[in-house]
Amino acid sequence: MKKIVDKFINVITSMRFKVFVITFIAIIIPVIGSNFLIGKMAVNNYSKQRFEKFKTQNYILRNCILSENYMDNQDSEIAEAEMSQLATGFEGRVEVINSDYIIIKDTYNSDEGKTNISSSVIKAMTGDEVYNYYEEQEYVEYVLPIMSTVTDVNGNSQTKILGAMYTRYSTTAFKEFYYTILNYIVVIDLLLGVFALIMSWICSRILVKPIKSIEESIERISTGNLKANIEEKGETEVKNIIREFNQMVEIIAKQDESRQQFVSNVSHELKTPITSMKVLADSLVGQENVPEELYQEFLTDIAKEIDRENDIITDLLNLVRMDSGNDKLNISTVNINELVESTLKRLRPIAEVKNIEVVLESFRPVMADVDEVKFNMVVTNLVENAIKYNVTDGWVRVSLNADHQYFYLKVADSGIGIEDDQQEHIFERFFRVDKARARETGGTGLGLSITKNIILLHEGTVKVHSKEGEGTTFTVRIPLKYIEQ
Repeated sequence: MKKIVDKFINVITSMRFKVFVITFIAIIIPVIGSNFLIGKMAVNNYSKQRFEKFKTQNYILRNCILSENYMDNQDSEIAEAEMSQLATGFEGRVEVINSDYIIIKDTYNSDEGKTNISSSVIKAMTGDEVYNYYEEQEYVEYVLPIMSTVTDVNGNSQTKILGAMYTRYSTTAFKEFYYTILNYIVVIDLLLGVFALIMSWICSRILVKPIKSIEESIERISTGNLKANIEEKGETEVKNIIREFNQMVEIIAKQDESRQQFVSNVSHELKTPITSMKVLADSLVGQENVPEELYQEFLTDIAKEIDRENDIITDLLNLVRMDSGNDKLNISTVNINELVESTLKRLRPIAEVKNIEVVLESFRPVMADVDEVKFNMVVTNLVENAIKYNVTDGWVRVSLNADHQYFYLKVADSGIGIEDDQQEHIFERFFRVDKARARETGGTGLGLSITKNIILLHEGTVKVHSKEGEGTTFTVRIPLKYIEQ
């Protein structure tokens, strides 16, 4: 029972059911409303036309009574015919009352000669038309005064009340028409309701099907299948959603591939120094009476591999902190000229080994809001790479400039350069331009990736221009004023 209840709850809370209900309501309410208004207009129009026709025949009958002198001799066949037609056609009654309040004609032939006159007739005797609707008795009464105009010898006109004409008709026919219209409306609404149900079901199926496909694709992705593309079809909006979803899946797939590659690279980079240390240690352990010079050489190599391992771990920790978003900048106003000069002073001994000239060009004093420690890493990584991947007797030129909004750091070298197809990958983790020289030059393959992340944290940009065999130039642009995001 619980499964049935849960399934029912899932159905009524599903998007498809909601689309079905909304579509059904959107179709049926306007239809029912319009049918009701049309029916009401038809009934009102019928009622109005019927009363106007009744009213017209009343005027015709009154004119006949006056023109045929019916009030005096009651001998007009035309007036009698009109009375009969009026009474029969409207399932009603016609009474003619004289000025003495005596009924001289009653189509019911029951009240002639009597004087039980209604208040409506009395009112009509004053010259007013009277109209009353009695809903419970299901009839309408209409009373017209019968008047003639008399002109004396002096030409003065005077209206004389000769009597009144009392008519009424049954509203039964009107009600029958009303219920007939109502029945038609109910039947039509039922048919339209069935149509609305079918259309709502079709619409909900069509509209939700792509979303259902996306849901199924997400389920496949959750199991590790990153090839769950959906066919792009349907309306433009749906196509756009599916296209964006497929693009998202492709990005996830690439990211997953990058993650796997990163894990593989990390494993390789961490394992390499350990392997080297293991080989060196086994060599020492496997030999007796190892000469002190060889022993010292092996221990020096092991120490270098330990330092390399430590550098890799340190760089990895820096990247993890940056990726997690927990690595906050410690912003302060820093003299960039002094920072760059201090870094170059520290790195010049490394450059002197290859007789590389390191030159600083400061075009103006630069004070900027940066994280001093992290920005020092940027300068160090760029200049250190320019020295490592340079040629003997080469040069490294570092220039510093600024405008009203940004400061610019350029590091150019006369080194080996970078091929065009490799330039877009140099900021990727563990990417090395010259893998053959990787162990010779040292480094972890993470320096430029860390550099770019630090620059992005400062809301800056970094660009590279290089040509194989002709050197490389890195251009860094960072806002002078840091605005915390």
